[in-house]
Amino acid sequence: MTVKVVVVGQGYVGLPLALAAAESGYQVTGFDTDSARVAALSAGRSPLGDISDSYLAAQSDRYQVSGNLADVADADVVIFCLPTPLDESHNPDNSILLNGAKTIAPAISPKALIINESTVSPGFTRDLLTPIFPGNEIAYSPERIDPANTKWNVKNTPKLVAGLTESARVRAVDFYSKFIASVTSYSSIEVVETAKLLENSFRLVNISFINEIADFCSKMKIDVREVIAAASTKPYGFMPFFPSSGVGGHCIPVDPSYLAAKAKEIGASTRFIDLANQINLSRPSYFVGVATGMLGNLAAKKIIVIGVAYKPDVADVRETPADALISLLRSAGAEVLWHDHLVGQWKGEASVALATGFDLAILVNPHTGTELAALGSTPVLDTRGGY
Repeated sequence: MTVKVVVVGQGYVGLPLALAAAESGYQVTGFDTDSARVAALSAGRSPLGDISDSYLAAQSDRYQVSGNLADVADADVVIFCLPTPLDESHNPDNSILLNGAKTIAPAISPKALIINESTVSPGFTRDLLTPIFPGNEIAYSPERIDPANTKWNVKNTPKLVAGLTESARVRAVDFYSKFIASVTSYSSIEVVETAKLLENSFRLVNISFINEIADFCSKMKIDVREVIAAASTKPYGFMPFFPSSGVGGHCIPVDPSYLAAKAKEIGASTRFIDLANQINLSRPSYFVGVATGMLGNLAAKKIIVIGVAYKPDVADVRETPADALISLLRSAGAEVLWHDHLVGQWKGEASVALATGFDLAILVNPHTGTELAALGSTPVLDTRGGY
């Protein structure tokens, strides 16, 4: 019997998952309420740089995309891959996930296994998601998608799984094991929810720490990247992290706040996370200060910011530190343009060509193939470290 799978959300997480499941033999429907995305995928056009049109076409016999609830009614497995961002106050915003679940719930069968892959605070799946599906078995398996990573993908990145019941756990493990090389289950959903948040809180804390080391190295007039390379020769007890103008994307700047919110709720301390968040959010302001020191005054200065995506070689601008950096530079009176050939259009503005004639170039996340030589003798501020 063909197992029918519905993946709710066809973005950076849901689309790769849906196609990998389809490739393994499942009959998959990608459900999305974004009509433009549904139209593009239906026409065989991938919206993601990591997913080629040819790979999408190769799964067309087993993958379809839809915004119609009737197409999810007979699903055996329903997986939620919806955004859980932060609100304007930097608090967890679960509204997209909850609204998506409430939209889907009336249409699905009680036989369907519900799996949440969206990042949530510990206890959320049990306390808030489960009541929406009173007749279904529930499991949690956090996404581990790293856009533009050519080594680790859906199929070879180890998968964590837990279920509210033993039956849900077994069903989830069986489902993922068909197309993911390593699937490990744990005793409770809360363990796995917390593990997901630990992974990215660990990264935020260490990246914030290395940013402080970078500032120290700058004052010492030594290259922080050479320092990191030297420390990395130690074969144990050290892991390299690298400085930046601030972390961005869908995980590192977001997940720790979900852990901190739950900690506040239960009266636990997250001082490292709180401090790391402060340091991370202060990086754009720090580099405005550096730019002011280089130019003397930012008023009427012409500055180009290079690479506005949150990381190199992707077109994703979620939580990008370039946003705050550009805003602060403009508030200081600078004329700011930006270049990013992958992003192209952003916030009603267009990428400009690299050229001479700027008072300063600030490197945030330049992509492979960015021709910095076109800047000529323009002074460069590299937020990624160096001296």
